Amino acid sequence: MRLINKIVFVGSVLFFVLGIYAYAADAAKIGIVDFRKILEDSNTGKSGRAEIKKQGEKMEADLKKRGAEIDEMKKKYDKDAMVASKDARDEKERDLQTKYIDFKNFEKKYNSEIQKLQTDFFVRLKKDVDIIVGEIGKKEGYQIIIEKNQAGVFYSPASADITDRIIQQLNAKSAPKAGK
Repeated sequence: MRLINKIVFVGSVLFFVLGIYAYAADAAKIGIVDFRKILEDSNTGKSGRAEIKKQGEKMEADLKKRGAEIDEMKKKYDKDAMVASKDARDEKERDLQTKYIDFKNFEKKYNSEIQKLQTDFFVRLKKDVDIIVGEIGKKEGYQIIIEKNQAGVFYSPASADITDRIIQQLNAKSAPKAGK
């Protein structure tokens, strides 16, 4: 009888402990999001990157034009330097330096503008993604949803990755905006 009591006791303890682990495993639902994939695959990410690229190319074309003007001025200066008076050479040199300084200032300005465009775009995209992640997390009972590249995730099962669902919702959310 004592043996049966011990077996029942051990069985009850195991049942209780395994029940707690099963509950804990269910309660600790974790989701993974790959923001880089959202940036590359979502319509919002693609259009934002295309707009930034377009602006960058426009600025680069302007810089090339300004650079060509400086090169042309430099060639003319070098050609005329031998026959021009010192005052004329000094004036042309000052003009050339001014153009070069203007070029560098425009280059800095354009780099700053591109960086601001990128930052503004990432902030808007992250805000939209955060809203969708919050909705999915609440609706599906996730305890935590982490960003794959920021959290130091080395491995996660595909079932934990909710990136594709976020992309679908983000695309659906941006579709009405595209029609306007």
